[in-house]
Amino acid sequence: MSKIVRTTARFMTPAILLYGLYLIIHGHVSSGGGFQGGAVFASSAVLLTVAFGSKPVGAYLKEHRLVAISCGGALMFIILGFAGIGTTFFYNVFVGSSLFGNVPAHGPNPEDIWTGGTVPLMNIAVALNVVAGLSAVVLAMARASNESSEDK
Repeated sequence: MSKIVRTTARFMTPAILLYGLYLIIHGHVSSGGGFQGGAVFASSAVLLTVAFGSKPVGAYLKEHRLVAISCGGALMFIILGFAGIGTTFFYNVFVGSSLFGNVPAHGPNPEDIWTGGTVPLMNIAVALNVVAGLSAVVLAMARASNESSEDK
């Protein structure tokens, strides 16, 4: 690609990553979440692949790293799910509260970032899985495209 595209990609990638992180972290409060933020995060890999090619990006984002990130995100999601269910069950059994536990307090700022419980952590887990999966798909397609163009 041209020097303009590469320079623009260098400047835009941090902004894209920051916006993806914002969507992931604030997903339980506003529009967004793990999938949306992960897709925005992975779009930076698409931009870098288009600007610099699949070889330099693939040298950094190796397949075994992406698989490890994806498996780590899935494992984190499962552990957080069971921890949330187990904590709620045992708290309700031992304390003797109602079936669904205590109702959250309605304060002056009910949309505070700390009101999400385990949902923000689960958004991070989903985002890890989505980032790794979409980046792996993009890199595989770019490599296949390079191989088919070299064969001609």
